[in-house]
Amino acid sequence: MKLTDEINQFLQNQSFTIVSSIDKDGSLHNACKGIVEIDRGGKIYLLDLYKSKTYENLKRNPRISLTAVDERTFKGYCLKGRAEIIARDKLDPRIITAWENKLTSRITHRIVKNITEVKSHPRHPEALLPKPEYMIALEVDEVVDLTPRHLK
Repeated sequence: MKLTDEINQFLQNQSFTIVSSIDKDGSLHNACKGIVEIDRGGKIYLLDLYKSKTYENLKRNPRISLTAVDERTFKGYCLKGRAEIIARDKLDPRIITAWENKLTSRITHRIVKNITEVKSHPRHPEALLPKPEYMIALEVDEVVDLTPRHLK
């Protein structure tokens, strides 16, 4: 499913998203993931820093959703689809570079914000993140606009 420029831009501006997968007992598992790249054709690439619950869930069942909201604008989207797991050794070096650039940008943003406002965290958590374990390629099948109808 092709993503509109508006959705693409919205997602690119998010520092993280919530990814939902299905546990073996059928309940939902939610985790924060960062988008690295968005393909206009409807694929969204996310790096996962931990090979844990989400990884195990996606191996069993590739159904996944990605949710992003902006509380300031009351806008948001839920994208539903299928995930493909891409092993770390199969990652294109450009993807790792893109992730490192996003991380650098987040650290810079946090430093500037800490200088101009009250410091929100005693350290810079992004600087302590491990290297990605694998990548999730989400093939979007459906887009749900979460913006309240009266605000559209």
